[in-house]
Amino acid sequence: MPALGNYSAADVRAAVGMPAAVSAVREAFAGLAAGHFSQPPRLVLGTDDQAVMVMTAHHGPSGAAVVKTAGVVLGRDPAILATLVWTDDGGQLTAEAGAVTALRTGAAAGVATDLLAAPDANRLALLGAGAQAADQVRAVLAVRKISELTVWNRTARRVGPLLDELSAEFPGLRVRAAGSAAEAVAGADVVCCATSAEEPLFELSALPERVHVNAIGSFRASMRELPAELLATASTVLVDQFAAAADAGEIRHALDRGLLERSGVLDLGNALAEPPEATGRTVFKSVGVAAQDWAIARLLAQHARH
Repeated sequence: MPALGNYSAADVRAAVGMPAAVSAVREAFAGLAAGHFSQPPRLVLGTDDQAVMVMTAHHGPSGAAVVKTAGVVLGRDPAILATLVWTDDGGQLTAEAGAVTALRTGAAAGVATDLLAAPDANRLALLGAGAQAADQVRAVLAVRKISELTVWNRTARRVGPLLDELSAEFPGLRVRAAGSAAEAVAGADVVCCATSAEEPLFELSALPERVHVNAIGSFRASMRELPAELLATASTVLVDQFAAAADAGEIRHALDRGLLERSGVLDLGNALAEPPEATGRTVFKSVGVAAQDWAIARLLAQHARH
């Protein structure tokens, strides 16, 4: 089978910009809702703190497929080291999947933000300054005219380098560090949480009455970035796909305590087809699905052929 290339992290970044990633991931979620993907449950081997995950998706209309193998070690930076393989009828492509994962995770938050955030949203709060953080900002800036960014991280020394990076990339963006998570979210129109927290980062009362919140950090039942009261009172609770997100800490905690009904949780693909009325506080909880990886890999394959 012809090789289409082996993309390093730098190659991935050079080939795929965030606006294109948001568009591709939006299309993939629509395809997922339409039944175009075969997507087995994620395979997880190992322990809570150190695991290997395998995710795969096959796109029926095109016959193209993607397989991603990721090693996750909490406390390591980056926490995720991964490799992706794309296969279609014309060849095969491999890529360093850490960059793919950050891009597609950011892009999903961008899709959800575009769907649910106020059209005039211009203040963004970011909680977390790890490997996923910058792409959360890039994604929100791809869909909203954000003028002000506030960042909080549990380890304060990591905030400065991130702010320097984003200031250089977005010269007109006003940036500042916050002393607490509550301070960061207090005046926000959009909040992005990208941490490995096991307890909620803030209380419901810290949030404005109209705000959209993305939470992408937690991926197992013991992890929670958001207070259960937020999910209980939000006008819209969105997930990438319920089958994938059902065991994420925020969703599981709220369901188990009767604070949230299954019928009150919407899949992103379905919400794109029938957009909910976005009022008050809205939430997007994402753990990631393989169709997102497929979307970014397809852009890489297109790049390789041109």
